[in-house]
Amino acid sequence: MVAMRLIGEIDPARPLLVVAVAQEAAYLDSGLPVLLTGMGKVNAASAVAATLVGAVRPTCVVNLGTAGALKPGWSGTHEVRSVLQHDLDSAVLHSLTGETVGAPLDLDLGLDLDTAAAAPSATGPVLATGDLFVSDEPARLRLAEHADLVDMEGYAVAAAARAAGVPVRLIKHVSDEAGEGAAKTWRESVDACAVLLAAWVRENLG
Repeated sequence: MVAMRLIGEIDPARPLLVVAVAQEAAYLDSGLPVLLTGMGKVNAASAVAATLVGAVRPTCVVNLGTAGALKPGWSGTHEVRSVLQHDLDSAVLHSLTGETVGAPLDLDLGLDLDTAAAAPSATGPVLATGDLFVSDEPARLRLAEHADLVDMEGYAVAAAARAAGVPVRLIKHVSDEAGEGAAKTWRESVDACAVLLAAWVRENLG
């Protein structure tokens, strides 16, 4: 497991930025604390849970990161309205135990970070999270039936924050088309994505 790293100190009056890897956080200069979790659901969930267990908690967790587009036409920076796990067979687990495990999470968009009140909104993409870097066409087409974007941490961050009772937002910038060559495209585009994610923070979080 990659060791998490908290840059700065948690401020009870301000949000906490949560980012998987340093490349995605390279241009963050807002003065807000940044939690680097490492890639994947286990790293993301354990880092967020460990950070939020303390007595001092942020107003909100804001997960910033890159995502692959599962459908044509998706580009730019988006706030996610719903997130699901694409590598967990909830239906099979329900048939075995009678319990719902890992259900999709609906997120509140347009969160007022001063009051932690949410403005209802139905816009924004559906994000699929899983411990698989999607880089082949069959996988992309399969996931596109259920979601618009794909990443490796969003669901875990949202679930851990919700378990701790802290509001959460997922902000994703499209870095690739989640098909053949996606890994190469991500390496080539992550720096530009980091610039735009930092710009979103400056414009929306101050």
